[in-house]
Amino acid sequence: MKVDLFDFMLPRELIALRPAANRAGARFLVVQEQKLEDRQVSDLIDYLKPGDVMVFNDTRVIPARLTGKRRDAKIEVTLHMNAGEGCWKAFAKPAKKLKPRDVINFQDQLSAEVLEKGEAGEVTLQFDRQGTALREALDEVGMMPLPPYIASQRPVDEQDLSDYQTVYSEKDGAVAAPTAGLHFTDELLRKIDDVGVERLTVTLHVGAGTFLPVKAEDTEDHKMHAEWGEVTPEVADKINEAHRNGNRVIAVGTTSLRLLESATDEQGITYPFSADTDIFITPGYKFRCVDVLMTNFHLPKSTLFMLVSAFAGFENMKAAYSHAIGEGYRFYSYGDSSLLFREDQI
Repeated sequence: MKVDLFDFMLPRELIALRPAANRAGARFLVVQEQKLEDRQVSDLIDYLKPGDVMVFNDTRVIPARLTGKRRDAKIEVTLHMNAGEGCWKAFAKPAKKLKPRDVINFQDQLSAEVLEKGEAGEVTLQFDRQGTALREALDEVGMMPLPPYIASQRPVDEQDLSDYQTVYSEKDGAVAAPTAGLHFTDELLRKIDDVGVERLTVTLHVGAGTFLPVKAEDTEDHKMHAEWGEVTPEVADKINEAHRNGNRVIAVGTTSLRLLESATDEQGITYPFSADTDIFITPGYKFRCVDVLMTNFHLPKSTLFMLVSAFAGFENMKAAYSHAIGEGYRFYSYGDSSLLFREDQI
């Protein structure tokens, strides 16, 4: 499909620079085919049923944005994928100032050697430490990697350390938050439990590639950046059991959905998964696992707007986004939320 089909005009003032004061009090657009309901996130429980399985991404955001120097040149680095043993793939700016074997120093507390240069500003860095020592150094010199549409409008501050993290985050490794999960509070999670919904967790370490623009003119020519994810055998078994019993699988966020779809075969059987995934979902994709999706509002011409258009229907999502813009919904990572019912399940 032509990428321009997924374009829309978004007023700049609808880009949320801070989350709602009450996470669960954010606005919540429920999309069931051509029916749109304006609710708030706390109303989620009205759409849940006993026996549903709700899948959350428990990845934890690390302070992955670094500013350093190569000799006298200032270099900004955003880590996006852990390659193991102190080695990370990253986006560097300006990358043209770097070449293999260059060393970048970060506030004299951490250094990294450039191993390789790739396309679109990507580099592979080997840090001078790994494991816990590297994580502690990142805490000292790194910043929370807010998306560019927020970071370009205001500085990152202490409040973002909690705002840009889900209350159930557990496993370090993401450099972007699974933002649908930012709306959950401990109280809302308890109410979900009271309905009789089983909460499961998977891990997908979200990479900075999620913010990269689609530069191709046709979706067939776009290549996704890979991200590492894991679905445990226990979680796979519970998802399969839910479907055998006629119950629904509800994904919290596109990250959870992409991982579950990567772990599920064409017959709808979900398997344990521990690998990279670069799945790219566009209209025409036949969904194998997820029945309902909770997600924020996404960028024009982005892979995520393509994904939700595939899930809930292209025309339905165009109408939903037009409604959201007209009603002043807040967009992107710190913005409002939506609940989408799969088009072929309605």
